[in-house]
Amino acid sequence: MWAVARRPRWIALLVLALVLAAVFAALGKWQLERSIENGKPQPATTETRHVLSDVSKPERGVGDSLAGQKVTVTGRFVAGDTTVLTGRSGGGRYQTVGHMVDTTTGASLPVVIGWSDQRSAAIAGGDRLTDDASITVEGRYYPSESPDQDAFQQSAYSAVAPARFVNTWKAFDDRMYGGYVVADGTTAAQADLGTIADRAPTREVQFDWLNLFYAIEWVVFAGFAVFLWWRFVKDTWEREEDEREQARSTDPQPAEAVADRR
Repeated sequence: MWAVARRPRWIALLVLALVLAAVFAALGKWQLERSIENGKPQPATTETRHVLSDVSKPERGVGDSLAGQKVTVTGRFVAGDTTVLTGRSGGGRYQTVGHMVDTTTGASLPVVIGWSDQRSAAIAGGDRLTDDASITVEGRYYPSESPDQDAFQQSAYSAVAPARFVNTWKAFDDRMYGGYVVADGTTAAQADLGTIADRAPTREVQFDWLNLFYAIEWVVFAGFAVFLWWRFVKDTWEREEDEREQARSTDPQPAEAVADRR
């Protein structure tokens, strides 16, 4: 069979098969790298602090990509619009939400200031910041929560829902951010409240199995290209062997063999 494989025609086809196999292997390597790269967590862009008005605009929705974004916002808290929430994680039985007006945009923004185990202390903490003085709040920005989780009949509220605050805040000019800010320890200390336990958002990593499947598929194609060459060479060799066998079986017997039988 190797005598057939060494013929110029089959050597040329072997070179072509090896080139195709190399191309397929390169594509498989690229797909594998894509699969690994897609499985890596993206850089934590939320950990770079930005001015709130630079990353979010009033009257616009807040995408998941902004969830937990570190922000800075300067404004004043509105007196009489302090809200107390219950049943929330992050610390304390009661959490204080203040109505802040952003100095840059003039839009309203809910700010979770801090927590207390006493309702009266939670309200008093929010009132400490409503002295018309400008204050800079640093914290993390989150999309609006749904008010559906609130127990309206028991007057128990647990969601930071701007859609509800527009109906309960007294001083509101119809411009609202689509999310809310959880303040850090500096603002909580100014209000004499506990700091909400908040941390960088968890970034889920999911391995890209589709790209891995494509990588395996390209490797199979590479092997198949070489296999086809070998199969064609073998078929040619077997066909030529069959032709030689048929030729030998149809050849007339030599004269010496005929004389011997006589």
